[in-house]
Amino acid sequence: MIKIGNAPCSWGVEFADDPRNPSWRKVLQENADAGYGGIELGPIGFMPEDPAVLGDALEEYGQELVGGVVFRPFHDASKWDEVMDASVRTARALKAHGAQHMVLIDSISPRRAPTAGRASEAEQMDAAEWAGFRDRIATIARLGAEEYGLTVGIHAHAAGFMDFEPELERLLDEVDESILKICFDTGHHSYAGFDPVAFMQRHISRISYMHFKDIDPTVKAKVVANRTDFYEACGDGIFCNLGDGDVDFPAVRQALLDNGFQGWCTVEQDCDPAGDTSPIDDAKLNRTYLQSIGFEGT
Repeated sequence: MIKIGNAPCSWGVEFADDPRNPSWRKVLQENADAGYGGIELGPIGFMPEDPAVLGDALEEYGQELVGGVVFRPFHDASKWDEVMDASVRTARALKAHGAQHMVLIDSISPRRAPTAGRASEAEQMDAAEWAGFRDRIATIARLGAEEYGLTVGIHAHAAGFMDFEPELERLLDEVDESILKICFDTGHHSYAGFDPVAFMQRHISRISYMHFKDIDPTVKAKVVANRTDFYEACGDGIFCNLGDGDVDFPAVRQALLDNGFQGWCTVEQDCDPAGDTSPIDDAKLNRTYLQSIGFEGT
């Protein structure tokens, strides 16, 4: 069975200490009101780290904790303590609530933000820098998989150093599949300039978890042509409601079904927490769209 969840980033929650964030209880309640039965943890520190407090709230709102994201600068060796702290705290929280998926994302780098969506122009790491980057990812993947019993997935993300398809495939070749799977994000793969469905068909056996995100093709074409950086592209509305963009979600669904995918797919529609959109309305629209194309799980 394919189950559909959502994530705090769809309410604009990207950083735990952002004063513009909605309350964690509001996110849980609105996620439930929008018809979802699963939720991600969000950035560590956003939801309570006391298992009793969060556990009671998950039960109150009828929510299952699906997974959590470690969105940290894996590319920066000087930030290793920060990466490790966030990883251990996330792993503990996920294990405490029986969640399965720990997702690793290299956070946005000033060296990469200017070339989001433009693989041919993006700065590349040298051999030594790549080796350190790869090994830091592998270390956290091993920690999550072997010490906490989680399924760890790498997630390509615009404006970081794990962004474009060749980088993702290089990492997959160099880190053992037993500790590192793929959390595949349809929108970021499209933003990077590659075909999400084609990638899925090649690597479906290693995809353990899905993030459903869509990309406005008009905005994408404009920001690529204008060499707009990542932050401006977000402000221009590159992330749109599911079904309104260039990701072929019926084909995504068919690829999952053809390969017997079981488990969670999580909707992510990044937004400004102080913006003029209504996260719960978008969450409802996204769920309705997915149901209209045959995704029935909640």
